[in-house]
Formats: sequence, structure tokens, C-alpha cells
Amino acid sequence: MANRFVLNETSYHGAGAIVHVADEIIGRGFKKAFVCSDPDLIKFNVTKKVTDVLDNAGIAYEIYSEIKANPTVENVKTGVEAFKASGADCIVAIGGGSSMDTAKAIGIIIKNPEFGDVVSLEGVAPTKNKCVPIIAVPTTAGTAAEVTINYVITDTEKNRKMVCVDVHDIPVVAVVDPDMMSSMPKGLTAATGMDALTHAIEGYITLGAWEMSDMFHIKAIEIIAKNLRGAVDNTPEGREGMALGQYVAGMGFSNVGLGIVHSMAHPLGALYDTPHGVANAIILPTVMEYNAPCTGEKYRDIAKAMGVDGVDAMTLDEARKAAIDAVKQLSLDVGIPADLKDIVKAEDIPFLAQSAYDDACRPGNPRDTSVEEITELYKSLI
Repeated sequence: MANRFVLNETSYHGAGAIVHVADEIIGRGFKKAFVCSDPDLIKFNVTKKVTDVLDNAGIAYEIYSEIKANPTVENVKTGVEAFKASGADCIVAIGGGSSMDTAKAIGIIIKNPEFGDVVSLEGVAPTKNKCVPIIAVPTTAGTAAEVTINYVITDTEKNRKMVCVDVHDIPVVAVVDPDMMSSMPKGLTAATGMDALTHAIEGYITLGAWEMSDMFHIKAIEIIAKNLRGAVDNTPEGREGMALGQYVAGMGFSNVGLGIVHSMAHPLGALYDTPHGVANAIILPTVMEYNAPCTGEKYRDIAKAMGVDGVDAMTLDEARKAAIDAVKQLSLDVGIPADLKDIVKAEDIPFLAQSAYDDACRPGNPRDTSVEEITELYKSLI
């Protein structure tokens, strides 16, 4: 069986990289950009950093900002109509996962109108055409949506998140500029950073993992462990390290899948609007303990990448515990809550557990699971 690997055509990395947004638009012959960005980024002039680049280059654009933190089917439908009316021929997505996921769904539907109901895109939809060309500019160091073939849209009618996987949605260009992330508050920096760590760890142990994806994931764990604390303190080195680390993690997990940390986090976002990174960070150590018996020597590698000393001399059980403890300590150091007590209502657990079991990420988990076992995992966190 062949292993497929999909990445951007082009990516730019480093402070000041956003100047290349204009270069790419002009070089590819595009005439007008449809700028997808969320209201807060517009309010605080983060989006303006990129639109100033467009203005200085004389590039026409129109802004679409009807995007929620957990983007909805309605956000996408409204965006599709706005794109049609705009006369644009490319999309510039500026923001975190919400802006980029919305842009992906809009771009796919414009080129594959038979999926206009949005909900039919869930899972691996049989689209035939590449989406509208997207230039993605992340403002958070976490989701790596700028380099993935995944996007997540909330179906508010059913209180569930739809995970969509489509090789046709990957942005053609990723512009990863740490200066675009410097205004992130500490809490968001911590949450998105732990999301990136979850991507790297789940991607490293998922059933689909292989040598090429392992290369990206273990390096991502190392970079994130070294830089997340600094990023939370807003040091330039920390910001630059996290910008790279989250992207490297995305290069891997996009191609091999994730596991039940994400499966359990998605329903929390759909039902309670819990920030995705916070949900992942709280759940990650508990699921790592649950999965440990099915991971071989991989937790030893994770412990080393997290900077734990003396790992080679440890027994396998000791190395596994060391990896989990290192993740717990990092989460604690950056201010992530230790449990779900302030988020989950006990009466909702049956719905959450079933939703998590039905989630598209669950089959990649290294340990086979059940609704009953996921139920117990949720209960252990409240």
C-alpha cells in the first residue's frame, strides 16, 4: 500500500513574511482577493497588517468577517454568497482555524456547488475540483490549518462538529509570519500551543503513522516543548519557534490522522463553545495514559523530545509516565485548567461520548475504544 503525502505548493516562514502575500497574488495572476477574517482580528487591526500589504500593491479585495470561533454551516453559506457577489478569484484567509476552515469550505463549494448544503462535506467528500486558490496567513500558533487537508464546521442544528477531509482544500500558499501572532493574549497562546502539541503527539502514535510523518511529529514536539513557555511570555524567540513548530506538526498529522483526544474535544466545542485548544490540552494527558499500552516505545521518544533527562535508562513504564508528566507540567506552566469540571455537565456525557465515538478522528486512535470507555474518560475529568 502506498502512503500519500500532501503539502502546500509554497510556504513562507519568518518575521515579515506577509509581504509575500502580494507577490503571490500578482505572480499567480489573480485580480481580486476575498479576505476571510474574524471580527476580533479586524477590530484589533491584525487583519489590517495584511490588507495594508494589498493596498500598497494596488490589489483589490473584499472582506468577509461573519465567522464565529467555531464556524457554522450558516457562516459558510453566507460566505459562499458573499464570494459569488464579490467577483474575487482567490481567497486570503487571515486568522486561526476558524477563518481558515471557513475559507476552505467556501472555496470548496464555489468549485463544487453540488455540496452547497455544507453538511454533505463531512468526512471524506467525493469532490472533483480543487477549491478556489487560498493564501493562508495564520494568526495563531496551533491549528496549522494553513498546511492541512482538514477543516471543521459546526452543525448547530445537531450540536456537533463536522470533520471534513479533502485534498482539494489545502491552501496553495501558507505565509507563516510570527509577527502576525504577537498580539495573541497569553490564554490563547497557551491553548493554541497545546493544540499544536496534541497534533504532534496524536499524529506520532496514530495508527496511520509512518517514517515520514514520524519525522515531522517528533521534531514538532521538540520545538513546541522548547518554545511554548516563551511564546506565552511573548518573547520573539518563543513566537518564532511556535510558528514553526505548529506548522511542522500540521505537515504530519494532516496526512496520517489523529485520535480520541480530538474526538473528545470536538463535541465540547460544538455543545459548549469550548476553545478547541483548551479542550485538547485538558484531555491529552488522560488519553495518553489510556493509550499508553498500545504505543510501543513511542512515549520514550516523546519524553526525550519533551526534554526529559535520563530517558534511556528508564523502564518502558517509567518512560511512558515521564512523557505524560512532561505534558502535564507544560500544560500547568502555561495556565491550562487541570480538568473539565467547569465545562462539562454530567447529564451531557452520554451525548458527548457518542459524538466522540462517531467523530472522524476516532478510528486513528492506537487503542480500540468504545462509547462506554470514552464515557469513563469524560467522567474521570469532572
